[in-house]
Amino acid sequence: MSRFPATRPRRLRRTDALRRLVRETRVGAEQLVQPLFVVPGSGVDNPVASMPGVAQQSVDRVAEECRRLADVGVPAVLLFGIPEQKDACGSGAVAADGIIPRALGAIRKAAPGLVLVTDVCLCEYTDHGHCGVVCDGDVDNDATLPLLAAEALAHARAGADIVAPSDMMDGRVGAIRAALDDAGFTHLPILSYAAKFASGLYGPFRDAAESTPAFGDRRSYQMDPANGDEALREVALDIEEGADMVMVKPALPYLDVIRRVKDRFSVPVAAYQVSGEYAMVRAAAARGWIDERRVVEETLTAIRRAGADVIVTYWARDVARGFRPA
Repeated sequence: MSRFPATRPRRLRRTDALRRLVRETRVGAEQLVQPLFVVPGSGVDNPVASMPGVAQQSVDRVAEECRRLADVGVPAVLLFGIPEQKDACGSGAVAADGIIPRALGAIRKAAPGLVLVTDVCLCEYTDHGHCGVVCDGDVDNDATLPLLAAEALAHARAGADIVAPSDMMDGRVGAIRAALDDAGFTHLPILSYAAKFASGLYGPFRDAAESTPAFGDRRSYQMDPANGDEALREVALDIEEGADMVMVKPALPYLDVIRRVKDRFSVPVAAYQVSGEYAMVRAAAARGWIDERRVVEETLTAIRRAGADVIVTYWARDVARGFRPA
C-alpha cells in the first residue's frame, strides 16, 4: 500500500500549462484602470520623482498616452487634474473649461472607446490642499457638497463615463446623484471611494497631484485604518445614496475589507493599489531585491482573490503590455 494518500495536489503543479489550467483567480488587463495626472501647458511630460515611470502630462500628451493605452488593451483611465490656479474654494474644479473637461474632450477624440473615469475632489484645486471648504480651520462638510456636485456635473457635461468622488464628505454621493439626475445624466454611474482610509501610503500621490495639505491632515474625514466595521457602514450609506460601484483604498493592507464588502454587497467592488504600494515595489525592484513583474502579478492576484472586480493600478499599462518595453 502507498504511504501517501491517493490525492496528491502536486500533480497539478508540475508544469506552467497545468498551473494555468487550474488557476482559480485570474488577472487581465480588462479589469485594470490606469491613473493619469493632467497639468496645464503643452508638450509637458514631467516625471514624478517619487513614482518612477509616472508623469504629470499636459492635455495633448495625456491624449497620446490614452491612445497607446487603448491600443494595448487597457479599458479605462482615472483622471486627476492640476489646475492653472488654486484658491480656497477650489473654483477650478467646477469650471466648464477646466483642466479635466479639456482633457476629456481631447481623449475622446484620441481614444473614443476608452472608459473615462474622473476623480471628483477639491484637494488638487484648493490652495490649502484639503478635500473641501475650510471654515475656522476645519473642513466644512455641508458647504463642500454643492461644489462636489458642480464638479461632477462639469465632468458629465464634458463627456465623463463615470464620476468617482474621493473626498469622503458625508452625503456627497446623494448630492452628486441628485445634481446629475436633475441635469439629465441619469445614466451616468458613480464610483464612490466609499472606504478610503487615512493611510500613510498616499505620499507619492500627493507629489503627483500637488495636493499635500498646507496644515493638519485628513484624518477628520478619511477613515481610521483600524475600523473594518465602519467601512461596511460607509459602503452601505453610499449605496443607499446611489453609488453604482464602491471602492476600497488602499488595496493590499485592506484585503480583509475588500472581502467583507464583496461578501456583503451586490455591487461591483473596486480597489485602488495606491502610490505608496507602487513606489515601494519600484524602489525594491530598482535595487534588485525583488522581481517586479512577479511581485506585481502576485499582489494584483491577491487583490482580485480578495474580491475586487476592478483594480486601479499604476501598473495597468505594464500588465497589458506583458511588461515588455514600449
